[in-house]
Amino acid sequence: MADQLTPLAEDRALLGRTSTAERVADILRSRIAEGYFPPGTRLSEDNIGGALGVSRNTLREAFRLLTHERLLVHELNRGVFVRVLTVEDVEDIYRVRRLVECAVVRGLGAPPYAVDGLAAAVEEGTAAAREGDWKGVSTANIHFHRALVALAGSDRTDEVMRSVFAELRLAFHVVDDPRRLHEPYLARNRHLLGTLRAGERDQAEQLLATYLDDSREGLVDVYARRVADAV
Repeated sequence: MADQLTPLAEDRALLGRTSTAERVADILRSRIAEGYFPPGTRLSEDNIGGALGVSRNTLREAFRLLTHERLLVHELNRGVFVRVLTVEDVEDIYRVRRLVECAVVRGLGAPPYAVDGLAAAVEEGTAAAREGDWKGVSTANIHFHRALVALAGSDRTDEVMRSVFAELRLAFHVVDDPRRLHEPYLARNRHLLGTLRAGERDQAEQLLATYLDDSREGLVDVYARRVADAV
């Protein structure tokens, strides 16, 4: 038994480092989502490591985690960059969203549904729009859909969609007219919330499917033109 435990004792040092790397990844994920590091930005190990006070190895592990989540990309002999999505990436993100989000609504049991998180996100978006904060409206919209996914009561689904929504925001940051993109969904979020409050699950699923199809079409159109202009 002592011989079997020796490797585990040697692995103890990894626990602290892994935990720190995950915390660093959380910080960077949030900063990327906020647009602090826009798509295409090169992430400097020296600058970020110095600012956070973490080792190069810890930072590289955090980069690896975020690369696995498709938020970063490593380019040989150039470094690590915030990923720039392709149009195909955006379409695939919406394919996943439609599969998961519609399935969550379809799988709801008997009403009433726990929609407090959805209601809070709707009010958050409304308040942000009132201030002309369209980045805030975008954030509130993500919060709305995360709350929708949370209705499934599945930690695994929440984790998968956390990465999908973080990746989606890479596309949002390339769009140059966020108001035009996000404003229509304030009313649609409120409508969807009302439908779920009324316990109308089938209608809510139909509304959501149309909502996501329209969102995909609008974002792909704007994103494709924006990326083409940047080339």
